[in-house]
Amino acid sequence: MSKFELVCVPTPSIGHLVPFCKFAEKLVDRDERLYVTILIIRPPWNASIDAYIKRSSASASGGTSLDVWGSRIRYITLAQIEPPSSEERAKSIENYISLLIASYRPIVKDAIISNKSWSDTDSNPKIIGLVIDMFCTSMIDVANELDIPSYLFLTSGAGFLGFLLYLSVWHDQFGREFNRSDGDLIIAANAHPVPSKVLPTFAFVKEGYDSFRNHGVRFKETKGILINTVEEFESHAVNSLASDPELPPVYTVGFLLDIEAQNAKGNSKSEDEEIMKWLDQQPPSSVLFLCFGSAGIFEPPQLIEMAIALERSGVRFLWSIRLPLDAETTKLEETLPEGFLERTKNRGIVCRWAPQVNILAHKATGAFVSHCGWNSTIESVWHEVPIVTWPLYAEQHINAFQLVKDLEMAVELTLDYRMHDSGHREIVKAEEMEKIIRSIMDSENLLRKRVKHMGEICRKALTEGGSSFISLGRFAETILDSCN
Repeated sequence: MSKFELVCVPTPSIGHLVPFCKFAEKLVDRDERLYVTILIIRPPWNASIDAYIKRSSASASGGTSLDVWGSRIRYITLAQIEPPSSEERAKSIENYISLLIASYRPIVKDAIISNKSWSDTDSNPKIIGLVIDMFCTSMIDVANELDIPSYLFLTSGAGFLGFLLYLSVWHDQFGREFNRSDGDLIIAANAHPVPSKVLPTFAFVKEGYDSFRNHGVRFKETKGILINTVEEFESHAVNSLASDPELPPVYTVGFLLDIEAQNAKGNSKSEDEEIMKWLDQQPPSSVLFLCFGSAGIFEPPQLIEMAIALERSGVRFLWSIRLPLDAETTKLEETLPEGFLERTKNRGIVCRWAPQVNILAHKATGAFVSHCGWNSTIESVWHEVPIVTWPLYAEQHINAFQLVKDLEMAVELTLDYRMHDSGHREIVKAEEMEKIIRSIMDSENLLRKRVKHMGEICRKALTEGGSSFISLGRFAETILDSCN
C-alpha cells in the first residue's frame, strides 16, 4: 500500500499548535495511507508547547483509542536559532513572529529533505504537501524549491481571513496602514460595514500591517485554504471566500479544539477539582464565567468596577483574574474592593487560573464574558454558552464585532477596549456591565436559544455527513488524487 505524508509548520504558539494537532488526527483518521509530520519551532518565550507535545505524544502511543492514528502522526522539534532583535518585537509582535519563522526556512527545508525514517514503516511515505499557518507564508518558498504544493491552515475564522485579504484592497486605494478615524469599511467577508475602531491592533501599526498584508497576498499562492470554522456558523464569510476567483479552493474543517479534560495552566489538580465541585452544586445555566486568556490583564480600577458589577447583579459567578508579572505575589483581596470576597463567597469564586474547557462544558455555566480569541469563541459555541464581548488585543476586536453584528452569537459589552496613547484604557463602568450581565443571564433571552441551536449544528458538522466532515474528505481526496 502506498503511503503519503503531509508536513505541517504551525506558528509557535499553543493556540495555533492545538488546532494543527486536531487537524492531523482528523485527517489521518480519514485514510490509512496518510501520515502527518508536525515540525515544531520552539519560541523563545513559551514552554507550554513542550508540555502539550509530550501529552499528545504519550496519548498517541500509550495504548489508548488514539492508537488508530497515533503511529501516523509525529512531532519533530527543530533546533533553536537566534530570534530577531528585541527592537523588532517592540515594534510589532506580529512582524516579529513572521521574521522568526522566516529565519527557519533552511532548517525546515533540511528537515523535509532528510526525511527521518518513521519507526513503524519499511519505507518512508511520499511527501505530498506542506501545510502552513498564517504567519508562515515564508515557507511557501520552501515548498516551491522542493516542488511540492503548499496549503494554508488558518486556525482563526473565515471572517478574519476575509479581513487579511482585504488589506491589499485597502492598500491599493490608500497606500497606508489604518487609522481609528477611518470610518466604516466595506469588507466582502462581513455582512455589515466594519467600523475602523474594531480592527485588529496590528492594522494601526505599520510593521504589523505590512507583515499581514504580505501574508494575505501570499495566501493566494497556495493550492488550498483550510479554515478552523464551520460553514453554517460563518456562512456569509465562507460564501464570500468560496466565490472569490483569485482564491484556491476553501475547506471548512472545524471546529478543531481540545475538548478533553485537562488541568488549567498554573493550577494544581486539587484546585481544578475544587472549582468543578463548586460548579456541581450550582443550578443549570446559573453561573457567569469571566476569563480573558493568559494575557488578559486588567488595571486595578477596572477590576474594581467589575467586582462592583458582579456584586450588584446578584448572579453566581466564576472569575479568573490574571495579574501582571510584577504583581504575581499580590493577594487578590488586595486588588478588589474591601470585603468583596467575603460578601460574595456564597455565590462566587475568584481564582487566578481556571480550567476553561471544563467550565464551558459544565451544565451550570450560563454565559461567558470573554476576550473573544478564536479558540475561546469556538469552545463557547461548541458548548452552547452565549458570549459577552470584551476584546483586548490581536484580532479579538474584529472577532467580537462579527459575533455581535454578523453572527448574532454574542451580546456587546465593549468592542473597542484598547490601550490609549496615555498608556491606559478607558474604564468600562460597573453600571454598564451590570446591565449586560442581567440581560445575558435572563433565561428568556433569545440569544441563548440561538447559541444552543448553533452549538448543535457545529457539533454535527464534524460527524459523518456533516459539512466539515464532507469538506475534510474533499481535501483528503484532492491531495491523494494529486499523487496519481
